[in-house]
Amino acid sequence: MSEKIKLLLAEDEAALGQIIKESLETRDFEVVLCDNGEKAFEKYKSESPELLVLDVMMPKKDGFTLAKEIRAIDDAIPIIFLTAKSQTSDVVEGFSVGGNDYLKKPFSMEELIVRIHNLVNRSRIQKSSSVLKIGNYIFDFPKQQLQFLNEAIVQLTHREAHLLFHLIKNKNEVLDRSLILNKLWGTDDFFSARSMDVFITKLRKKLKKDENIQIINVRGFGYKLTD
Repeated sequence: MSEKIKLLLAEDEAALGQIIKESLETRDFEVVLCDNGEKAFEKYKSESPELLVLDVMMPKKDGFTLAKEIRAIDDAIPIIFLTAKSQTSDVVEGFSVGGNDYLKKPFSMEELIVRIHNLVNRSRIQKSSSVLKIGNYIFDFPKQQLQFLNEAIVQLTHREAHLLFHLIKNKNEVLDRSLILNKLWGTDDFFSARSMDVFITKLRKKLKKDENIQIINVRGFGYKLTD
């Protein structure tokens, strides 16, 4: 692949983590290594990796819990679980919390690399079809960028981009408030709802150059995007 793959590796066994990291880096991967689930979640948010390789048994936050939290805000990033567990129920749980692949220890680096390439290839193909048009704006969802005609590109935050993506995908229909709150915020409580209102206001400002675009508040139900 011409573009280097950046991945996040969460592995609490220091020696194994370093071996995997160095092996992948010699094959031109960029690897962010963490030794527990809490650090991995922070690095996921700050480093924007293309793929996650998560050990299941980790201190502070295990791989399954970490995957659940990430899936609440990102339903696209590929996740590979590494585990010493071999019971069918563990494999089933791994897929049920959002895993895309499951590799049992011990494993070969060649097998891990093949699985990484397969998932990233698939992910990149899907992303390439995620450049959307709304009015006179072009919205590049994977890059989280919004551009009005030929003017400067505006960079969106992770949550702004996901909220706009769902509004566009449901254009001219009411986007259920509770559903999107649970998907992007993980809860539909009062404080999350107020936070969502703030993000809607921010998106309205960023879309104001096209007077035909509106994000309408449908009281008691949610929001509707029209152009």
